[in-house]
Amino acid sequence: MKKLNIIYEDKELLVINKESNLLTIGTSKNKLNTLYHEVREYIRKKNQKVFIVNRLDKDTSGIVLFAKSEKLKKVLQDNWNIITNRYYYAVVEGIPKKKSDTLKNYLNETKTLQVYVSNDNKGKIAILTYNVINNTNKYSLLDIEIKTGRRNQIRCQLDNIGNPIIGDKKYNSKKNPIGRLGLHAYKLILKNPINKRTYIFESNMPKEFNNIFK
Repeated sequence: MKKLNIIYEDKELLVINKESNLLTIGTSKNKLNTLYHEVREYIRKKNQKVFIVNRLDKDTSGIVLFAKSEKLKKVLQDNWNIITNRYYYAVVEGIPKKKSDTLKNYLNETKTLQVYVSNDNKGKIAILTYNVINNTNKYSLLDIEIKTGRRNQIRCQLDNIGNPIIGDKKYNSKKNPIGRLGLHAYKLILKNPINKRTYIFESNMPKEFNNIFK
């Protein structure tokens, strides 16, 4: 078993920095090569239980939160959008027309789970804010905060403004200079409604992101 990249652990929480190209949780075809499987094996040796709270796409790296009780997991999930602030780094093609902006779109899904922006304001509202923090003539580095947690939200919304995330063929990227999806969940602020504590979990920007802007 690979060594987990543990950001934080106590009696209630376990926070992991997930690598890219790894499922957060299994599918019917793949239950073993997942972060959840690795975490369960780690926790099993400590005679504890673990429950996944949030998920990231397979190709997205960054912060994933686990609870060590089902009660805490349910409380966190039921209040997720209220008690968390979630931040991402994204490397996109081109330079956005606006240096900072708030994107609000209604998102729908096809039968194959391809997310798209609805033109008739039907679907689920998705909101994010971004700031361009670095760029070359080909690529830009965005600091993003999501206000909602929709499937493929960031990927779809950035493609919709003409700046797809690099390495994201599903959402029209044609460039992949780092051999992976250019999306990383780097900070999670959690206000635990049970013990009233506020936690700030952070993960360093992947080296391959930095290398583009040297």
